[in-house]
Amino acid sequence: MEFEMTEQGFKVPFDFGELEISGNEAYGFRPYQLMAASIAGCSGGVLRQILVKKKLEVEDIAISAEVTRNEAEANRIEKISLHYAIKGTNLEETKIKKAIDLVKRNCSMARSVEGSIEIEETFEIV
Repeated sequence: MEFEMTEQGFKVPFDFGELEISGNEAYGFRPYQLMAASIAGCSGGVLRQILVKKKLEVEDIAISAEVTRNEAEANRIEKISLHYAIKGTNLEETKIKKAIDLVKRNCSMARSVEGSIEIEETFEIV
């Protein structure tokens, strides 16, 4: 990846588009948003794969992410709370719980911040 400086931050081109990064939301994605999105996207993708392997009939997974930051320490991310709203047919709570436990061990982004950012995962069947 090659990052280029702009007036308000940095940009990086990808095959599918250009990513604008800035400390000001008016000019691009804020770094903490990208961190939370990386962890949510990775965790959601891993969860989806596991549920498919378990042959659970999942129609949709919506993920909400809440980020807790510490202003006293340069606004560092201390915790990311992920909540999965899982829609499907004949979904069993115990199987989904086990799948989410596997996500924690298999999501590369979550594993990368292990020990520095707490990741909490909850779910509901809708």
